[in-house]
Amino acid sequence: MIAYLIGYIADKTESNLVLEVNGVGYELTISSNTYNTLPLLGEKVKILTYMAVREDDVSLYGFSSKEEKELFLKLIQVTGIGPKVAISILSGLSLNVLVIAISNKDIKMLSKIKGLGAKTAERICLELKDKVSAFPLIDKDENVEFDESAVQMATDTLIALGINKSEAYMLARANAGENATAEEIIAKSLRGYKG
Repeated sequence: MIAYLIGYIADKTESNLVLEVNGVGYELTISSNTYNTLPLLGEKVKILTYMAVREDDVSLYGFSSKEEKELFLKLIQVTGIGPKVAISILSGLSLNVLVIAISNKDIKMLSKIKGLGAKTAERICLELKDKVSAFPLIDKDENVEFDESAVQMATDTLIALGINKSEAYMLARANAGENATAEEIIAKSLRGYKG
């Protein structure tokens, strides 16, 4: 199995990454979480990988963090969830929010993920609740009632203002109060930003 690849970004989209390693282009399916952490085209990056082998297909899945790969491996153990569905789940929410939602059995939050029904969300909570409780992420009791799209818009704006991707997301997430708009999140984030 291929554990990780180190190479240069030849192409990237929200769901795919082409990584050039020693003259060979590896195509990897990625989540939007991983996409948001990638550097610019032509830059060097290390991507953790998972190879899915089926009778008619061999696919590589890529992850920018150990935590995301671990969560992916847990998701594909859930009955009825394959690698493609697991990646779309990882694209639906940030890792922290996803772990909190599973820990708190927040089926409503999980059902917001495109293509994920209430029954599958319930199964994920049932099968993974105990497995994600020790996940090394933010406090599980944190209030998850915030607008993910407002956080994403605020993150994009902060990145455009020159703040690096992961810091921009953490700032936006930390300042995303209940029902906060993207504008409110941006204003609060910039007030608290030390540079």
